Amino acid sequence: MTDAARLIYLPLGGAGEIGMNCYVYGYGPRDDERFILVDIGVSFPDMDGQPGVDVILPDVAWLEARADRLDGIFITHAHEDHVGALGHLWSKLRCPVFCRPFTAIHAARKLEEAGQDPDAIIRVCQPWPETAEAGPFKVGFAPISHSIPEASGLVIDTPAGRVVHSGDFKIDLMPIVGEPFDEPMWRDIGDAGVLALICDSTNVFSGHPGRSESQLAEPIGQLVASAKGMVVATTFASNVARLKTLAEAGKANGRTICLLGRAMKRMVAAAVEAGVLTDFPPVVTPEEATDIPRENLMLLVTGSQGERRAASAALSRGSYLGHELKKGDTFLFSSKTIPGNEVPVARIHNALAEQGVDVVDAEQGFYHVSGHANRPDLERVHDMLRPKILVPNHGEYRHLQRHASIGEEKGMLGILAPNGTMVALSGNQPGPVDHIEVGRVYLDGTALVGAFDGVIRDRMKLALNGLVIVALVVDEDESVLEDSWVSLRGLPEVTGDGADLAELIEDEIAEILPRLDARTVESDDKLDEVVTRAARQVCQAEIGKRPEVTVMVSRLMA
Repeated sequence: MTDAARLIYLPLGGAGEIGMNCYVYGYGPRDDERFILVDIGVSFPDMDGQPGVDVILPDVAWLEARADRLDGIFITHAHEDHVGALGHLWSKLRCPVFCRPFTAIHAARKLEEAGQDPDAIIRVCQPWPETAEAGPFKVGFAPISHSIPEASGLVIDTPAGRVVHSGDFKIDLMPIVGEPFDEPMWRDIGDAGVLALICDSTNVFSGHPGRSESQLAEPIGQLVASAKGMVVATTFASNVARLKTLAEAGKANGRTICLLGRAMKRMVAAAVEAGVLTDFPPVVTPEEATDIPRENLMLLVTGSQGERRAASAALSRGSYLGHELKKGDTFLFSSKTIPGNEVPVARIHNALAEQGVDVVDAEQGFYHVSGHANRPDLERVHDMLRPKILVPNHGEYRHLQRHASIGEEKGMLGILAPNGTMVALSGNQPGPVDHIEVGRVYLDGTALVGAFDGVIRDRMKLALNGLVIVALVVDEDESVLEDSWVSLRGLPEVTGDGADLAELIEDEIAEILPRLDARTVESDDKLDEVVTRAARQVCQAEIGKRPEVTVMVSRLMA
C-alpha cells in the first residue's frame, strides 16, 4: 500500500435506519479511489408522511458522479431492502452486478423490468472460498444463515487488509432451507486476520441467544392439528424455510396446500430453480382449492405486514380469488410486525376477528424466529473473527451506538458511521474523515423524485390544508372581471355558521379586485399573491385553515 492510498467505507443507506441498505467501499489515493457497492435496497414509505410513494431508494448521486471508478455491485441476498433498488438505479451506475444464483434470479427480474439485459450485467458467483475480482478488491460470498436462501457475508480482501461485511445474518445450525451457519469456516476467515467487521445490528438489544428455524415445526404442527376449519398462514414471502415448515405442517395434518399471492409463488419458484428447495409439498391452484373441503385446506398467503393489496388484506375485507374466511377458521401470522406497520396489521387482525376467525400471532406462541443475530450471537461472531475495528450497520442510531460500545468493551475500535459518514479503515487513526450529504429518492408512480424536490412536501400540504382554486378573467382593457370562480378541494363547503365558503371567498375577491392598480393587474404573479392572501384570510377566519391556493388567470386578447 502506498502512503497515499486509503481504504474507505461510506454508507449511503442502512446505517441509522433499518432498510435501504447501500454501502460503498473504496481503495486508492484520495479522490482517485476505485469503488465497489455492497447492496442497493429500498425501504417502504410511511403513508402518513410520504403519501403516494411506492418505495424509497437511496440517494446515489455522490457515487453516480464517480461511476467511472465503480468496479462492481455485490448483492448479499435477495431481500428487497438489499436488492430492490437495482432496476431503478443501475442505469446511473452501469457496472457488473455480482451475486449468488438464487439472488441472481431476483436481480435479473429487477433489471428486466427496467428494460436492461441481465445476461450482460450479472455475474453469478460461487460461495467462499471462490472469489470475484473487482478493481483492487477480491470479494468472496461466505454463506451465512438468514431468513432467505443463499444469504452471504462478504469477505473483502484489499491491499490494506481484510474487511468482513456481515450482511443480515443469524446463527442457525438447522435453518431448514439454505446453508447452516458454518463456525469453522468463519473462524478460518478470522484466522487470516480481519481489519474491520461491518456488522448487522438489528437485534443488538435482545439479550438471549437466537432460536433456530427448526424449532418452529413442532408448535406450528400442533396448531394446525388443533384447527377445525380452514387454516390460513402468512409470513414473509422470502422466508422459503418458513413456507416449507408451514406447508409440511399442513400436509402432515391432511391438508392440501395452496399459495395465494404473486410474491410467494415467485419466491418458491425461484428457490426451486436455484436448487435450494427440492422437496416442497405439492400445491394446488386457487381455482382447484375452491373444490376442497375447508377442513382439508391450508392457504399460505402474502401480506404479513398489512400490505393493502396483498392476499391477507383482501381476505380480511371479504374474499380473494374465490376464497373467504368464516367463523371457526384459523389465521396465523408467522411473522414479526416491522416497526411502522402496526396499524395496518392491527386493521387486518380486527377485521378477521369481526368475522369470527381465530387470529394467532407470534406473541401467542413459538410461531416465528428472527432472521437476525441477537446480542450473544453477535458477540460470538466478534470472537470468531477478532477484528481490530467494528463498524455497526443495519440499525437505527441507538442500535449502532450500543453495538459500537459492545465492541469497545471487547477491545475493538468501535466506529459510529451513520449514513453519509465516510470512514477511513486504514492508516494510523481509523475513523470518520468526511461527511457526504445523502438523502433519499422516492419512486412516485414511475417517476423518481428527490426528497428535496418539493413534490411530497406539496402533497403533504394539500393533505393537511386543502386546496382553493380561483379562476379570474382579465378583459381586453386590462380590467379584472369581478365575478371570479372558486372551487374547493379537501375543505368543508359550509362554514360553522352555515355560510357557503366558496361564495364567501368569491365575495372577498370581488371586493378587492376593483381597488387593484394597473401594475398589479398586468402581472400574473402579483394577482396570484393578492388573491391567495385574500382566500387564505377568509378560510382562516371562517374555518381556521390556511389552505393551498391555485390562481388561474385567463387574459382576453383584443
